[in-house]
Amino acid sequence: MPLGLTPRRGTAVVSALFCAALATAGCGLGPGTDVGSVRLTVTREYGAVPVLSAVVAAKESDTVMRVLEGEAEISTRYGGGFVHSIDGLAEGWHDGDPYDWFFYVDGVESPVGAAEYDLSGGEQIWWDYRNWAATNHVPAVVGSWPAPFRDGIRGERYPVVVECKGGGAACGEVRKALEREGVEVAAGEPDEALRILVGPWERVREDPAARTIEAGPAESGVFADFTSDELVALDEAADPAENLGADTGLVAATSRYGGLPVWMVTGGTPEAVRDAAGALDDERLRDHYAVAIENGKTMSLPLGKP
Repeated sequence: MPLGLTPRRGTAVVSALFCAALATAGCGLGPGTDVGSVRLTVTREYGAVPVLSAVVAAKESDTVMRVLEGEAEISTRYGGGFVHSIDGLAEGWHDGDPYDWFFYVDGVESPVGAAEYDLSGGEQIWWDYRNWAATNHVPAVVGSWPAPFRDGIRGERYPVVVECKGGGAACGEVRKALEREGVEVAAGEPDEALRILVGPWERVREDPAARTIEAGPAESGVFADFTSDELVALDEAADPAENLGADTGLVAATSRYGGLPVWMVTGGTPEAVRDAAGALDDERLRDHYAVAIENGKTMSLPLGKP
């Protein structure tokens, strides 16, 4: 069950009435000082079906839940403890599989409920309604690029490191993509950093976080695998859907033991790694959990049911 704790409904109602009475004062759902805008996205089916997209002005007392309540109709269950539905789309079973709402902030699965997640401005909030039969734990996604690299996580910024593991020219392309987004790439090996591993899978898999992919989505949250150097796309059930071959690149994110997210820009061949590096932009990554890049074509992972 995803975390979606909600504040008492009465609080939101009283706040809304108070704001209506004092509209000229510029009151919003969260009273207090403006902290900037946040981007709210709501989708279905691992990001494949758009539901809602909005840029919302946030105040210092706003939370992920307050922003959602201000833009969509929601209902809750379990004494108000979990999000049951957004705009009428409710948790439940479809074709024998469980579906529910999950949310990410700056591309990272939240360790706290939506009502407890305070906003500081600039966040990218993504709610997705999906099948969780294979896993209810996807620790990190790529669909909020350039987050978390540009603004950090929960207001804390970390050094950003590109670890070149035989990636050659692709390592430089990754650095350039980050710099275009205003991200400074750190030198050396800081103790605690947001890492991007760049190189062929045979080298990238030497990293313990990356190697969780081989244990399946229940461990890594990534719906992909490698057979030797060939990328295999998985479906929502975590079953092999298509062997995409060695020349297909992969951009994915995961974490190990609750640590900071680790991104992988990889593939079976140097050409595949370069293609993956070329996919680091908002247009190609937006609202995807992970992507495979084949002959310049971007495929969202997991693949749809066969």
